[in-house]
Amino acid sequence: MAAKRTEIADLGEFGLIDRIKNGFSLQNLTSLKGIGDDTAVIDIGTENLLVSTDMLLEGIHFDLSYMPLQHLGYKAVAVNVSDIAAMNGKPEQIVVALGISNRFSLEAVDMLYEGIRAACSNYKVDLVGGDTTSSPSGLVISITAIGRAAKDKTVLRSGGKPNDIICVTGDLGAAFMGLQVLAREKEVFQTNPNMQPDLEKYEYMVGRQLKPEARMDIVHELAEKNIVPTSMIDVSDGLASELLHLAKNSGAGIKIFEEKIPIDSQTYETAIEFHIDPTTTAMNGGEDYELLFTIKPSDFETLKNHADIHFIGHLHDNASQHLMISKQGTVVPIQAQGWKHF
Repeated sequence: MAAKRTEIADLGEFGLIDRIKNGFSLQNLTSLKGIGDDTAVIDIGTENLLVSTDMLLEGIHFDLSYMPLQHLGYKAVAVNVSDIAAMNGKPEQIVVALGISNRFSLEAVDMLYEGIRAACSNYKVDLVGGDTTSSPSGLVISITAIGRAAKDKTVLRSGGKPNDIICVTGDLGAAFMGLQVLAREKEVFQTNPNMQPDLEKYEYMVGRQLKPEARMDIVHELAEKNIVPTSMIDVSDGLASELLHLAKNSGAGIKIFEEKIPIDSQTYETAIEFHIDPTTTAMNGGEDYELLFTIKPSDFETLKNHADIHFIGHLHDNASQHLMISKQGTVVPIQAQGWKHF
């Protein structure tokens, strides 16, 4: 009798990660945190070393019909820097692995690295190595970011406590709506190549999709105010998914308020135009790369007037209860419906 075949899609990305994680145990005392956080955490003496890897594949993570190569290079660095930021760390180096086919010219490679160079300059990180290989068709770019954090200021997903206040930076849903706009304009162009893309009024959202920024500015500001979040994660897969990660790792429940979720007015209006609920874009859209973190209640006074930090709810002691209170006062269970990789 043939062995039963299990589809990866049955587990999903996070189930697959948990399955891999459960097959390994840490053998070295210097390995402080392995699979399951935004970065690995390695003891290097007086500080912790942070290491994170992200891979972007053509046709899965980006479409070169509307993603300029310079923006792709920049984004590939930014998403890795965002992981270092989510640990309350400072990025210092990257290595770049590139799989590329002969359909790309040397000039195309130069454009890609122009974007990488711009991101390195902006985030003050050094490109210190990597690898290049041929690809049978599409472009593959994988970047590993290396950073540091003080031992007493390294923030994991697991430090949240009941009554901690849930905070999120910036606004949410814009990158998702930018992707919807780009996909629509591509479809229009394919139908009629004489039609010019209509992107002007969607510029903010398209920019959030094509050239996101890691929120290192917030990391620096928290340090200046001597505030260390109790837990933190970056918003790459949608607010709902990231909230559930913090809840699971911290062993706490969640209560947030829909009216507190920050959504830009342009994102809100465009979601309505596309017949999508604006809150759904924020909860499940992903790729905003904002920071989601928790703080002790005693730190609220210090941050309460910060224009770019929003207080959306709190943790509580029922670890099986994750709720959003709607604008109408209805209690809605939080469920992750973000990007599915398999």
